[in-house]
Amino acid sequence: MPKVIFLPHAELCPDGLVVEAKDGETILDVALKNKIHIEHACEKSCACTTCHVIVREGFDSLEESDELEDDMLDKAWGLEPESRLGCQACLHGEDLVVEIPKYTVNIVSEGH
Repeated sequence: MPKVIFLPHAELCPDGLVVEAKDGETILDVALKNKIHIEHACEKSCACTTCHVIVREGFDSLEESDELEDDMLDKAWGLEPESRLGCQACLHGEDLVVEIPKYTVNIVSEGH
């Protein structure tokens, strides 16, 4: 089972966290399952950028983003070459190191 290493985030995960995940799970689902409350205002439908994450290690193990995700990522705060939407990036056998950006563009919040 792959591991996801969430780097420290002042509000969501101050000490960082290392968790096991199943192949096929999204980064967002792994985070939520482990009480890291990354926002996801569009209910995981690839219609916002609130679940934007940066994959610091293991990026190449993810399937390539599609055109819709790329279009959404263009609107994300702090976009980097290793940026993905957590709701779209599925694990495929390799460990990941994930950074949650300090800020997010959030017009509507679900209160998760």
